Amino acid sequence: MAAAPCIDSDQHLYEPRTMWADHIDPARHDDALSLVDDDRGYTWLTWRGQRLDVVDVHQPGNPASCGHHRQRLRRGEPSEYSYDDTLPPEYWDPVARVGWLDSVGFDEAVCFPNYGLLWERRLSGSLPALTANMAAWNRWCATIAAAGGGRLHPVGHLTLRDAEWAEGQVAALASAGVRLAMVAPSPVNGRPLSHADHDRLWSAFVDHGVTPVFHVADQPRVFDDCWYTEDEALVPAVESVFIWVPPALAVTDLILGGVFDRFPDMRVGIVELSSIWVPQYLLMLDGGFDVVVDPGTVEVVEVAVVVDDATGDAAAVRPARAKAPHWPTSRAARKSATATVACPRRRMRPAWHKAYIGDPGATSGHGISRSATTARSSSRAS
Repeated sequence: MAAAPCIDSDQHLYEPRTMWADHIDPARHDDALSLVDDDRGYTWLTWRGQRLDVVDVHQPGNPASCGHHRQRLRRGEPSEYSYDDTLPPEYWDPVARVGWLDSVGFDEAVCFPNYGLLWERRLSGSLPALTANMAAWNRWCATIAAAGGGRLHPVGHLTLRDAEWAEGQVAALASAGVRLAMVAPSPVNGRPLSHADHDRLWSAFVDHGVTPVFHVADQPRVFDDCWYTEDEALVPAVESVFIWVPPALAVTDLILGGVFDRFPDMRVGIVELSSIWVPQYLLMLDGGFDVVVDPGTVEVVEVAVVVDDATGDAAAVRPARAKAPHWPTSRAARKSATATVACPRRRMRPAWHKAYIGDPGATSGHGISRSATTARSSSRAS
């Protein structure tokens, strides 16, 4: 049996300096993004003369080089390297990238934009400029796909704010052999992704065989801007800490909003947004659905809590009528008053497996009502 191909699911191609100007609609030429050098030798991503961010040449095996480059900039020191002289061909040239794949042992690679991760939110105030620059990258994707000979899989870049434009872009990407497109996991014109007005877009993705993908990027935020106090940061610390929240929120909306029911063949990709959050998220998703969306599947079960006298923490949750051998043998543990917990009936394990120690007085399906004897228990899953 032939071995499965080895595919890198998250590479990036640097956009050439003139890519946007070369591929943008001529009528929007003045809106083209560009890479411009300053008098100290630093190269900037710019739009209409505004500096959006300084750009780096990543050095494999030396991730600190990017931070060092930016620290020199902040200190007012000149750049240590010339961007054009330092940038290897395989960073931006599709043909050279294919050769590099051979050298490292990859059969194929998914290629996201590089600087396309830096500007979507900041161009959002001008929808024509936003769509024009996205369309420029999407046209470049056709070149990447052709030059890659089936080994490079470029990822298009879309906004869903203009449905007619997005439908046309999805069709154009598909005709060029592009099967992935990056979209923001955020509301569209004040509407959730699951809103019926967007069904035409999900239909276009499915009909053309293009998969929408969520990827880390500077995109419209799901939290209020007041939380982001580091204006000059490439990625604000708050955004990095909660990097998983936008895709989790977006996928939750798509699931609970019925999009996957209406379009069962649709797939969504989540890339470079961590995965450690997924197990707890799935637990909470099930609980939220069972208790709120489909409460007929939930029944109330009487349980009792064991509190550790030494720490005040909940030591165990057991059925209220459990026999003595089921309780901890430690003399430091004592039985609290009984309480109730909502438990999904169709996945009924022992009730305590679904029990949470909630806030005092909580009566929702995610927590149990606690009497004064359990008030010292910490908020944690049993």
